[in-house]
Formats: sequence, structure tokens, C-alpha cells
Amino acid sequence: MHGVLIISGAYILCHGITALLVTPVQEAFASDVTIFASLLYLPHGVRVLAAWFLGWRAVPALFMGAVASELLFTPSAVLSTLQPVVRVPSAVGALSAPLAFSLAGLLGRDFHAGRGGLPDWKVLLAIGALASVLNSVAQSVVFSGLILPESYLTVAAVYALGDVAGLFACLFALMLTFRWIRLWKLGA
Repeated sequence: MHGVLIISGAYILCHGITALLVTPVQEAFASDVTIFASLLYLPHGVRVLAAWFLGWRAVPALFMGAVASELLFTPSAVLSTLQPVVRVPSAVGALSAPLAFSLAGLLGRDFHAGRGGLPDWKVLLAIGALASVLNSVAQSVVFSGLILPESYLTVAAVYALGDVAGLFACLFALMLTFRWIRLWKLGA
């Protein structure tokens, strides 16, 4: 139960940072895409890391975090526009990273935490990129009735770019955090 709360809480925190800091800036430059996708979607980092540690067991926590985030941070006007499909994007996002790890497993590579030695950030970025492509394609299908045909490729590209950028930002923040902890322990 603690894992569910930690993952959901991390997802909500990252979604809140994205919604409150990234979205207002993005709206100034790409307002027609912003309702569907973010150029820096930090929760994708939570998805990939949770799937890396827990595999498919991460899905309920990711789904709960995504639904709670949508309810907390999505403006009511946007939420009512997306009402017919509001839970489906949350499910798609929650499934994307575990599916990417499973696809890598089908190719004979188990990249989950604890298997194969120390974690490799390049592998996590590659799996995260695959998860992002899966998420991007599926989200574009989910929102196909709401996205203007001329914006379809732009929205799909922003999904993919934003997910990978968010994963990179999360990995970078974790690296800095762990480095700070190591330095603090050496100094103490």
C-alpha cells in the first residue's frame, strides 16, 4: 500500500509542477497543442521509474495518480471538453511504460530493476522513449475525435517529446539528489 501512495503521490506532484509551471509557459507558444500534450511532462519519469521497479504492479498506482492529477489540475472547462474520454488517457499512460518493459522482455532483454547489474540511465531513456511512442500513438487515437486533423502529427510529436523530456528531467533531478545525499554523507 505504501508503494501505491508513493507512486501516486510522486505522479500528482510531478503533474502539478507540469500543470502549474510548464503549461502556462507552453500556452504562450503552442496553445492549440497544450490541452492534449506537454513539452515537459514530468509524470512520464514517474511512469518509467515505477515500471522499472514494479513492472505491471505499478499500473494501479499510476492510474490512480493520473486520475487524481486530472481532477486536481485540469481546468473544469477543459475537463468537460474531455469528459467522454477522461479516464482512458489515464489508463493509456499507466500502461505505456510497463508495456515498453514487456516488449523489451519479449526481445530477450529484462531491464527491470535488480536484473542485470547497476541501472543504466541510457537504457531507462530508451525504454522511456519506447513507452512514449506507445503512449503518443495511443493518446492520439483516444483524442482523435477532438484533435483537428492538421494538428494530429504535431500533438503526437509533442506527446513523444514531452514524455522523453520529462523522463530526462526526472532522471537528472534524481541524479543531482543522490549526488547531494552522497556528498552530505561524506561531509557528516
